[in-house]
Amino acid sequence: MRFHAKKRIVSLADKNSFREWDVNTKWSNPLNDDMYARKLVTTADKHKLDDAIITGEININGEHLAIGVMDSRFMMASMGHIVGERVTSLFERATKKKLPVILFCCSGGARMQEGIISLMQMEKTAAAVKLHSDAGGLYISVLTNPTMGGVTASFATLADIVLAEKGAMIGFAGARVIEQNTGKKLPNGFQTAEFQKEHGFVDMIIERADLRDTLSYFLKLHQKKASLHSGEKKVPEVYVNKRLAQKTAWERVMIARSMNRPTSKDYIDQLFQKFTELSGDRISSDDCAIVGGVAYFRGCPVTVIGHQKGKGSVEAALYRNWGMPLPQGYRKVMRLAKQAEKFHRPIIFFIDTIGAACGQEAEERGQGVVIANVLQEMSTLKVPILSIVIGEGGSGGALALGVGNEVWMLENAVYSVLTPESYASILWKDSSKAQQAAMQMKLEASDLYELGIIDKIIYEEEPVTRDNMEMVCRELENEMITFLMKYLKKTPAGVAKERYRKFRKY
Repeated sequence: MRFHAKKRIVSLADKNSFREWDVNTKWSNPLNDDMYARKLVTTADKHKLDDAIITGEININGEHLAIGVMDSRFMMASMGHIVGERVTSLFERATKKKLPVILFCCSGGARMQEGIISLMQMEKTAAAVKLHSDAGGLYISVLTNPTMGGVTASFATLADIVLAEKGAMIGFAGARVIEQNTGKKLPNGFQTAEFQKEHGFVDMIIERADLRDTLSYFLKLHQKKASLHSGEKKVPEVYVNKRLAQKTAWERVMIARSMNRPTSKDYIDQLFQKFTELSGDRISSDDCAIVGGVAYFRGCPVTVIGHQKGKGSVEAALYRNWGMPLPQGYRKVMRLAKQAEKFHRPIIFFIDTIGAACGQEAEERGQGVVIANVLQEMSTLKVPILSIVIGEGGSGGALALGVGNEVWMLENAVYSVLTPESYASILWKDSSKAQQAAMQMKLEASDLYELGIIDKIIYEEEPVTRDNMEMVCRELENEMITFLMKYLKKTPAGVAKERYRKFRKY
């Protein structure tokens, strides 16, 4: 069921907090179309609206922001001059007042009765969004049913966080137009919110009943400066035997690969509060081999990203591609990391991959180029980055998440140029010599600490499993508090420069 703009505002607003902007704007009729002029009047009278969007300022759970809500009753919420003007003005005012923006989008596309003037609204609105973003403003868009055409191809999809109501139809060209042009029948579910999320264009699909709480969460998280709670204390110390257990390199490889070894998501659930996953690379797809999003750590907003292996069944492993990201996974990493930099959030990476995906699809989508771009971007990010190897750290696929101000390893994790099997195959033409290769490769935490590759070893009293994470998580939590207290005191430029020097020495 479609939700009218005024009802939407009432459902979200704190009592008596909404103040409307840009009322009684004069209509535009650049083509001097008499039929259009009459339709504007009759539509306005019928629905008590003066055009297809209402804008203003509002409080949601005490958070002050600018808001825009489109209304499909007014000429299918098509974008003409007034819609473009109000959206542009919304972002300009929000930039000046340093307010976040939430914009509920729905539209049939450009308003044909205004000709090319309607088309120009796409650039005008996109430019205003960019200025707001460059000023550090948060923008959340909510795509409702339907969001099509020039609105999709301008301000609706340029948000920091893109939400979509379940079942909403979202796209550029309509299904009928596509079928007419291609002569092909489109599949069921084409251009639904679920389709858009699967293809990387939407962060979350959300039920209408959950919107207020979800928006409130994002608003509060982005209003809070990255800092630990004042007077924050570490968790109670536990005795940890800081002597590495005697194990062979191959034994550690096997432990790191264990089906019961905790995944990135396991650590996220244990160490962070209110984690919310964000999806998509905004180009072609999502990649479930990478899990990432925003959370709190001891009251400090952070971005958390990790390789995610599927465990427990072949289906789970396939769903996660065995924790081997495709190019879209690394583009998602880059998108979330740049978003963290914009909002001054520290980044925590969890590394656990045999390596980046290899194969025809990965090559066609530019795996090498994407990893290169990630490494380049990570080198200059002006926020603290902590990288933790929790299982396997394989080759460039691991390094892409390993460009940290500090790099830590769990005692039974491994980190190497490639797998022992591949190393043996390349050097000795015999993959059966993997155990010998593991010993020669210096892939254990102790080896890498001596080489200066890692900065800290997180000790395991016994190999950590999904059932006995408490001790390791307590140790990680204490060390992470120390890390954040240290790096949040540094200047953004200093943080980036320190990271550059760290990797320059190798």
